[in-house]
Amino acid sequence: MTVAFHIPEIETDRLRLRLPKASDIDAHIAFRASERSVGVGGPYDEYSSFHHLEGIIGQWQLRGYGRWMVADKATDEPYGVVGIYHPLDWPEAEIGWSLYENGEGKGIALEAATATRDYAYDTLGWTRIVSLIMPDNIRSIRLAERMDCRKTETFTHPEFGELDIWLHARPVAA
Repeated sequence: MTVAFHIPEIETDRLRLRLPKASDIDAHIAFRASERSVGVGGPYDEYSSFHHLEGIIGQWQLRGYGRWMVADKATDEPYGVVGIYHPLDWPEAEIGWSLYENGEGKGIALEAATATRDYAYDTLGWTRIVSLIMPDNIRSIRLAERMDCRKTETFTHPEFGELDIWLHARPVAA
């Protein structure tokens, strides 16, 4: 039996937000095993990192939206994962981002997260989208601030503890 479903791709000036593929596995496992993953509850072992990548693909089938692998448009080099995430124990769907070291300091997270926000509002027709951020995840807080998000409330997660909920402003039409 073959199951087919459509996962949209988004292109920005420099990036392609696409389905994860086998050539992304090593970079994803390396990120999740590193100290960079502390802001998303890591570090994690190889098995859970592979399972996480499978879950990224599966959420598209279960929810009709999800996260993408962020890749360089010209070379297809993976830079991380950005998109809409909604596990069972989250209060609502969020824009989440996990950037690999090779994408740091280039505006990649901002470009990909902005494309995701626009997709949520313009394509999905949502009226609200947030990001849940650990209070000590300074990189993510800075990105949320650059996107003109505002912290509106907190949520206590049974595993991750207190998370701040940052509301993404809907872009103003030009």
